[in-house]
Amino acid sequence: MVTPGTNAAPAAPGSGHAPTVDGASGSAVVGGLDARLSGVLGGRTASAIEKAFGYRTVGEFLEHAPRRYAERGALTALDSLAIGESVTIVAEVVDVRERTMRARRGSILEAKIGDGKGLLTLTFFNQGWRTKDLVPGARGVFAGKVGDYRGARQLAHPDYELFDRDDPRSLADPGSDEAIRWSRQPIPIYPATASLSSWQIAKAIGVVLDTLPDLDDPIPASVRSRLDLVPYRRALELLHRPEKVADFKRAQDALRYREAFVLQTALVQRRIAARAVASTPRSASPGGILERFDASLPFTLTDDQRSVGAEIATDLAGTWPMHRLVQGEVGSGKTLVAIRAMLTVAESGGQSALIAPTEVLAAQHLRSIVKFLGPDLAAELRPVILTGSQSTDERRRALLAAASGSSRLVVGTHALLGDRVDFAELGLVVVDEQHRFGVEQREALRTKGQTPPHVLVLTATPIPRTVAMTVFGDLDVSTIAGVPSGRAGVETFTVGLAEHPGWESRIWSRMAEELAAGRQAFVVCPAIDDVHAEDDGQPAPEAPAEDDTPERTPATVIATAERMRRMPVLDGRRIEVLHGRMTADEKDRVMTTFAAGGIDVLVATTVIEVGVDVPNASMMAVLDADRFGVSQLHQLRGRIGRGQFAGVCLLVTTAELESPSRERVDAVAASDDGFELARVDLELRREVTCWGSDSPVVVRP
Repeated sequence: MVTPGTNAAPAAPGSGHAPTVDGASGSAVVGGLDARLSGVLGGRTASAIEKAFGYRTVGEFLEHAPRRYAERGALTALDSLAIGESVTIVAEVVDVRERTMRARRGSILEAKIGDGKGLLTLTFFNQGWRTKDLVPGARGVFAGKVGDYRGARQLAHPDYELFDRDDPRSLADPGSDEAIRWSRQPIPIYPATASLSSWQIAKAIGVVLDTLPDLDDPIPASVRSRLDLVPYRRALELLHRPEKVADFKRAQDALRYREAFVLQTALVQRRIAARAVASTPRSASPGGILERFDASLPFTLTDDQRSVGAEIATDLAGTWPMHRLVQGEVGSGKTLVAIRAMLTVAESGGQSALIAPTEVLAAQHLRSIVKFLGPDLAAELRPVILTGSQSTDERRRALLAAASGSSRLVVGTHALLGDRVDFAELGLVVVDEQHRFGVEQREALRTKGQTPPHVLVLTATPIPRTVAMTVFGDLDVSTIAGVPSGRAGVETFTVGLAEHPGWESRIWSRMAEELAAGRQAFVVCPAIDDVHAEDDGQPAPEAPAEDDTPERTPATVIATAERMRRMPVLDGRRIEVLHGRMTADEKDRVMTTFAAGGIDVLVATTVIEVGVDVPNASMMAVLDADRFGVSQLHQLRGRIGRGQFAGVCLLVTTAELESPSRERVDAVAASDDGFELARVDLELRREVTCWGSDSPVVVRP
């Protein structure tokens, strides 16, 4: 065994089932961040950490940042704990009692812990020896899953660590500076598992820090001095072993900046390398395909579409490959901008490949392209589609059209990445909904060109500019903020069934009104059919029977459609389903029929989140809206109000007021500005970096 550093947390009483730090060799002094954890902590502890989190090296483990910090003198509000939640809390033992079980041999030890306002019961079976540790007045950190027994919250067989009563600082005069500092010293609370508690992680972190040498810092000393940033090695120490609140805040500042600095430096290097590669310039000619296409459009391009189109045209005419991200509001006309870029490439004999994340979206793109081109240009450019579920003959024809160059516009899904897919002259790669694809996938398609093709990536998930500059530093960013005129827009309302259960019937009567006016509607569900909660992998303690009310199951497409067909208010309406388990032909048939007006209500999953364009659809009800993210809800809402009829979107939820999930829903209902919602989503998530950043950091090296 290795003696941990002076600030490492002692082992938890009663946690003998979990691994302890063993057999450290101190090899981190030699290997630094690349050292294997097994050489520093010993094989048993390293194996437990790898199994729990996947970390194998010192550097990976030190990035396991505390999720929050507690203070010895600050108790946790116990009355706010949710049933079923795994918690790590700071509390004080109030009362301890042991009683004999009636139905079988043995005893139950019940210790009540409190925060001065609420109480929580700790329950142990046949472990009366714990009365030596759990005495009234003892404070510590307790971890377990909150259960309910006869109306009272409890932790059955929790892990815990009591604060050391023999620590001189705890014995000092309660009003002394030393005692106050000790009581307020932040206690790191780490993301933990059932077999690896927060304080065991803290102990292992302490051993790693004690053997860690000084580290090189990629941020120049002059920059650190100007911004008052602590060095990298010191930041790690302050993050995991702070003496005061200001310590870990300084650590977070330094580590967030370092993360952004390293990322942007790598992206700038990638951009420089990309511009050192030659590409074939592509330009439109007077009277050519692009000019003919623009002349045939029945509407005028928006100012944003024209300005972004000009930026793309300049890039395409350059001698190095374009790498541009176009982000835009739902329905802002990004597809049209991409088509104009594809036509520019087609004028010089080049081909374009547009990859979409789903077959529904790929088919929608093909229909939109053919519709925009008109019969003459469509016959000249021969757009084709390639997906994984095509028949052998359809796939063979599409592969031949791409390889021979007879098709200059190829649309597809991940099937475009296959080894058998070749192009005669790939000049442009268009990636729609870029966040659904990895860098490797984008690169796999790009390498199918004989010379490096231009790359245009699209996203309808708006990104705050600061984040876009940080994450997409290798791409030039263009924004389409405006929406084409002639769209009536969408009104969005939260239907809070928790406080207004009687409102559910109004959802369907309101839908009936829209259908009676000749419109169509969507109903979105989070699941296809019955979904059961997965086992969380934690062994259930031998505990008294609990009032274990099952968690509410999500609304499903199949059950909802059947229920709607039985509703008198929707009697006679044509109600169909659409989900990811249907074949490509089935999905295409349903979407084509819906677009043609042959279906009144489409009950679907998020398969209709992007790319579906049915101007006559004027209403959407999203059931269990709290199960979706902000951007998802905004994307889903964008499927209605795309024509001359105003849309109404009902976000149906049983989430309680002021809960985080309800805040997401209410945020979407309060704003139709995707960029503002992206900012709100960022604040609600607070997940910009692994260092607990509350806001993005942008570095310009």
